[in-house]
Amino acid sequence: MSLISEWLRERRITEVECVTPDFTGIARGKIVPREKFNEDEGMRLPQVVLVQTVTGEYAEDITPATDPDMVLIPDPNTIRLVPWAKDPVAQVIHDCFHFDGSPVELSPRYVLRRVLKLYEDRGWEPVVAPEMEFYIVDINRDPDLPLQPPLGRTGRPETGRKAYSIDAVNEYDDLFEDVYDYCDAQGLQIDTLIHEVGACQMEINFLHGNALELADQIFLFKRTVREAAIRHQMYATFMAKPMENEPGSAMHIHMSVVDKTTGKNIFSNDDGLPSELFYQSIAGMQKYFPAVISLFAPFVNSYRRLTRYYAAPINVQWGFDNRTCGIRVPHSTPAARRIENRVPGVDCNPYLALAATLACGYLGILEKLSPSEPLTGDAYSLPFAFERGLEGAITALADCKPISDVLGEKFIQAYCAVKQAEYVEYVKVISPWERKHLLLHV
Repeated sequence: MSLISEWLRERRITEVECVTPDFTGIARGKIVPREKFNEDEGMRLPQVVLVQTVTGEYAEDITPATDPDMVLIPDPNTIRLVPWAKDPVAQVIHDCFHFDGSPVELSPRYVLRRVLKLYEDRGWEPVVAPEMEFYIVDINRDPDLPLQPPLGRTGRPETGRKAYSIDAVNEYDDLFEDVYDYCDAQGLQIDTLIHEVGACQMEINFLHGNALELADQIFLFKRTVREAAIRHQMYATFMAKPMENEPGSAMHIHMSVVDKTTGKNIFSNDDGLPSELFYQSIAGMQKYFPAVISLFAPFVNSYRRLTRYYAAPINVQWGFDNRTCGIRVPHSTPAARRIENRVPGVDCNPYLALAATLACGYLGILEKLSPSEPLTGDAYSLPFAFERGLEGAITALADCKPISDVLGEKFIQAYCAVKQAEYVEYVKVISPWERKHLLLHV
């Protein structure tokens, strides 16, 4: 009996949720009865499920006209309980393959695996630690109405800024007790919980570990928090900028690289000083982050977060313990020396954001680049380095051959096509601002 079959039998599982992440990070797949689950044969899904827009439409000319299937094979390392299900239900993340056994290059999980293989070929393993910011909001049934903070245990909604307030977090104790219980049941390695700057804006940090495993955990974590919030008559949102007068939400990524033979951090020399590889990685991020910004900021809303003086980076400056920079180096021991990517919004696909971060660092090492001098002042006072909207960001990604070589040409073409389709659909919408200020005034 296989490991998965034994796991399912021991827990008397009745159903299995067979899932894989699409470009948006939505769980696509099938729910099958336990007796119909076959880990060797896997399951079949149309390839186009990976490349739906966030509205559920399809971009043109990115999959064969015959609309072929792909084979999804479960990764036994990802099987977990669904802790909120009434009956014993399991969930397992699948990898995507063609019928000849080759990987589907459009799969976000494969894109990350592809980048990790480049590090593995050098005898290295990236170590990452994500930080997830998100808002909890009152139930909102009308998308034309602004979001509002939910009622806390005192019966009042949160007002003002309550960064790092313990009492403000305790207003929602019951919700976060469920979040912690659900995460523990799934083996999601969350660490600290803090209140961020915005009204009912929270942050949960993950323990550092393997990049693919952390991407899986974030993928499941978003679903977990949303589910817990709904059970408490609230919403949890991972929009980058859900409220116009509040800060946006980020997914900061701490990254280091370990030599698999020696176990040492390659960002530090034996004398404890930063290594040449450390500086080259920073330089790669400085050079290529503008090209991959659409992977860090994947939606039209994402660019509302990247605003000067609003706790989000606007350029590729780097500095030691400087939170105004897009690339920050926290204080640490030589063994824990790491680079923090502060650019991604929490709305990003975790597989793609991690892949892009690691790809940029890798290209810096490959090209032996040198970074600028570390910034000691305010990076917000310097010019923007990123495109100011999704359309320009798509073009920047499509035009960058080194990134295409690392992440895969087919993936880049498909991703840009999906994002272009989303942008075209968005610009058709007439906003309340336009009706308010233009209807009778122009």
